[in-house]
Order: sequence, then C-alpha cells, then structure tokens
Amino acid sequence: MLVRVGSSKDVAAGEMRVFDVAGTKVNVASADGHLYAFDDTCTHTGCSLAMGKLEGTTVTCACHGSRFDVTSGAVLRRPATRPLRSRLVRVEGENLLAEV
Repeated sequence: MLVRVGSSKDVAAGEMRVFDVAGTKVNVASADGHLYAFDDTCTHTGCSLAMGKLEGTTVTCACHGSRFDVTSGAVLRRPATRPLRSRLVRVEGENLLAEV
C-alpha cells in the first residue's frame, strides 16, 4: 500500500529526505534522475542514514562507514552485513507516495 508522504518537490536532485511512514522513518533519495525509498536506519548499529552522504546511488552511514546501494538496499561496504529494506516510491501529480 502506498501513502502520501509529501510533495514531489520535497526531495531535491542529489539529496535525501526522511519521512515518517506509519511510524517508520523512511529515507527518500533523489539519485540519477530517479527516486528511491529505503528504511533510514543503518542495519549495523541503527544510525540514521540521513546523517550520512549520498554519492550517486550510494549512501554512506556517518557512524561507521557502511555503504548501501539505494536502488536495492544491498550492502556495498561493511561493517553492515544486512541489506536495507527498499520500499516502493512513486510520484503522482504533485504527490510523493511511499510504501507502508
């Protein structure tokens, strides 16, 4: 199920923004002309990925340097070993929708 989390203009190109989706922090990243949504919590120690750095389609956790592919949630660099949960994200008109 998709729910409205904000406006399609809320996430600028090359940036990330965290939204509350039914009590879960979901990060939406705008990378390479596409939007990607994933749980904002690093699977290593639970740090917010919003505090990290987005480079292309890779987000680096600010706490311990784990890297994840925002397109799939896959771990690209340890110490994290578990992938992020990816979520469906869609723009409909001016609405930004994310999977619950």
